[in-house]
Amino acid sequence: MRLSRLFATTLRQPPAEAESKSHQLLLRAGYMRPLAAGLFSLLPLGQRVAAKVEAIIRSEIDAIGGQEMKMPVVHPAELWRESGRYDAIGDELGRFTDRNGRDLVLAMTHEEVVTDLARREIKSYRQLPQLIYHFQTKWRDDPRPRAGLIRVREFTMKDSYSLDASWEGLAKQYDAHFAAYERIYSRCELPVVAVRSDTGMMGGKEAHEFMVLTPIGEDTLILCSACGYTANRQVARLRKSVAPTAEPRPLERVATPHTPTIAALAELLGIAPSQTAKAVFLVADLPEPQGVREQFVFVVMRGDMELNETKLGNALATLKGVPPLRLRPAREDEIRAIGAEPGYASPIGLKEALVIVDDAVPASPNLVAGANEAGHHLRNTNYGRDYTAALVTDLAAADAGCACPECGAPVRAERGVEVGNIFKLGTRYSEALGATFLDADGQSKPIIMGSYGIGVGRLIACIVERHHDADGLVWPAAVAPYQVHLVQLPGGEAMAEQVYNDLQAAGVEVLFDDRDDRAGVKFKDADLIGLPIRVTLGERALRSGGAEVKNRRTGESKIVQLADLVATVRT
Repeated sequence: MRLSRLFATTLRQPPAEAESKSHQLLLRAGYMRPLAAGLFSLLPLGQRVAAKVEAIIRSEIDAIGGQEMKMPVVHPAELWRESGRYDAIGDELGRFTDRNGRDLVLAMTHEEVVTDLARREIKSYRQLPQLIYHFQTKWRDDPRPRAGLIRVREFTMKDSYSLDASWEGLAKQYDAHFAAYERIYSRCELPVVAVRSDTGMMGGKEAHEFMVLTPIGEDTLILCSACGYTANRQVARLRKSVAPTAEPRPLERVATPHTPTIAALAELLGIAPSQTAKAVFLVADLPEPQGVREQFVFVVMRGDMELNETKLGNALATLKGVPPLRLRPAREDEIRAIGAEPGYASPIGLKEALVIVDDAVPASPNLVAGANEAGHHLRNTNYGRDYTAALVTDLAAADAGCACPECGAPVRAERGVEVGNIFKLGTRYSEALGATFLDADGQSKPIIMGSYGIGVGRLIACIVERHHDADGLVWPAAVAPYQVHLVQLPGGEAMAEQVYNDLQAAGVEVLFDDRDDRAGVKFKDADLIGLPIRVTLGERALRSGGAEVKNRRTGESKIVQLADLVATVRT
């Protein structure tokens, strides 16, 4: 490709809205252009990188038995109603109506469509297992797109789906994807950490995310250097300190003026925060067939712990059958409406609240909790004797310095960007949509499913975050849009044309800078675009006996005889 004909221009300065390095460099080097918030066009250079990344993904998924296909972007809303996700997902799901009044959605993912295909195509256990996949456009109306391709609204994803007759078959396909993903990231020269994650809107039994550790990440990862425990903070467990065993003592009302916080209360009474019970008030928006219903939620935590809202959302899904669309802090008037007092609350004596308790609270006797009266608390509150809950479960948020749940060593917290995920869906969708098969005994069973995704654009952005320097991009050879950046300088025009033709004839991908421009401009653009090898042909190089060959990553350069040039750049 001749640079003089390339449909792209380089920029000397990044646009003001470009936050991350990948966002800045992909714009400056002419790989993409913004259309609107969270919407980008890939220019020819960017599309070539995307094609290289897709080829790597395709080869690894094919190697584990994947069959490529293509499913539509537009789905009948009825499929999503059958799965329950039409009402369970908020405004991120693109909903619209066609000219005939039919409700449709834009694909966020394709579990419903795959399950619909499975219930039509799969009849017998003899047709299982299956693994199908595609590369397709997705739409998620994210309210806060950011960092270029890191967080967008429209994107291309590889999503694969496994169909099995047994849980053992699902485990095998899950492990095969885990290994294939590790090979994909290795070939892209992108180090990742696999962490346990929340199943979220996908549902199912188990999930892992593949994370790139970077300060621009929005996810917090909990990592243990001692034993290798890894988890997204959304689901990370922690080893909770054990309270001393004690017999329940009688309740005692005590004046505690000006102590609406755990810190102030603990200081006044001369006790540790772990000897207190903390009230957290939230309102959950729960989807129902008639609309959205607000549910007041009274959470009780031990005073030395913080609430993990993802765990609370999962607890509500267990109780109500659907995850909440949203959780928000309750207003003071809403708190007082159930008989509680902000800053001095406990569930003791309340009648109209949904109470959920962290599992450390029942194991901690004689905690100090609110008396539901301003300036007063109760000593010696005990779960089971003084109040009960709709659910007792782990609600605590892990953070840096917490004890690892596996080995007890202090964990660390790091930021990360998700570049892939895998889910054991189980029968979540097959039961909802009636996708069944007849087993060897002629019994009807639900198909056991898995779902596995990689966002192509986000993967590209993370490669850039990892592979750049002060001068521009430094592409790994496997994903570079071209392998060689051929620079023509005065005195080398004729030889540059010949070398361009020779390299192409040898199957080498070449970007040929044939522009009539200064050497400094050409060299700056070559560094910015970031191809693995720069070959310069000008009068000075030819006088030295050949072409200058420079390695973009190491900066090393040497003169190579023209007769050896093709062989040199191919190694």
